[in-house]
Amino acid sequence: MSPLTLHATADPEATRLEVLRLLAEQPELSQRELSRALGLSLGKTNYVLRALLERGQLKMSNFRRSDRKLAYAYLLTPAGVREKLRLTRSFLLRKEAEFERLQATLATLRAEVERETRAGR
Repeated sequence: MSPLTLHATADPEATRLEVLRLLAEQPELSQRELSRALGLSLGKTNYVLRALLERGQLKMSNFRRSDRKLAYAYLLTPAGVREKLRLTRSFLLRKEAEFERLQATLATLRAEVERETRAGR
């Protein structure tokens, strides 16, 4: 499970980004494998894939697996590559802002602890 997966269930943009990232690396993933990697239900995974297909950000391509069964590969289209980049930038901006807020909170708490310690409490 990737670090983004932790956010995927709560954040639709993070879910789309993680799907695009995983499929860019492993286009042959089945829906079931993708579902497991994301920590999402198979139905939710199917819903996200259909939305990406409808938006023209993914396309499906047939290929033969080693066991001679027909399978699909999910390939990012140029629009999908652009969306992945946009989502990545957005995700980074949000997480960097969260990180800065967290650092400020930690600094405040450290200062409170130090003041309380000096006061002998």
